[in-house]
Amino acid sequence: MLRVRSLEVAGALMPDTRAALQSRKRQIRRESRRRRAELSDEVRYLASARIADAVVRREFFYRSRYIACYLPMADEVDTWPIIERAWRRKKKIFAPVTGRDRMLTFREVRPGSNLIRNDFGLLEPETGAEIDRRRLDLVLTPLVAYDVERRRIGMGGGYYDRTFAFLKNRTLLFKPKLVGLAFNCQRVKKIAENPWDIPLYRIVTESGQK
Repeated sequence: MLRVRSLEVAGALMPDTRAALQSRKRQIRRESRRRRAELSDEVRYLASARIADAVVRREFFYRSRYIACYLPMADEVDTWPIIERAWRRKKKIFAPVTGRDRMLTFREVRPGSNLIRNDFGLLEPETGAEIDRRRLDLVLTPLVAYDVERRRIGMGGGYYDRTFAFLKNRTLLFKPKLVGLAFNCQRVKKIAENPWDIPLYRIVTESGQK
């Protein structure tokens, strides 16, 4: 049986100030990244395969035609099995491209697309058709840490929160659905929420959907 340690961050939250909350998030980010980096290649491969299987079997994937999906760094959940299965089902895949305004645009990735690394070391398609973010059906997002309320901590740039700020009005807007992909070891007890944070629709780990 595949076993991955769960990260528990103990202790009460610091005083409710912006500086204190951001300091707490930095602490969680460092520890969660360390735990993720400690996973062996075998564990990461098997866990990523389970996550891919779980994603492609979900109704939110089946019903989606336009899917945004991050291109993984070495220690992140490997999304290439999801991308390849989406292509086989004639779905269109768009990868995030970072902008100087700290917003994301989404550029189509096809088999054979030329990929380049941006200033953060992330892979991006060099060329490709772009899609308006409001037309996306599903967005598969990376994350550094998450909690049971489906709050996330990313790398700290705020790109996803800015790009999808319009989703704060969830009573009227039903897409795109933001689904985070993570390993079990990235779970923490609680993440303090900022007013601008965009909660995830679902989180998928190797042990299932949350």
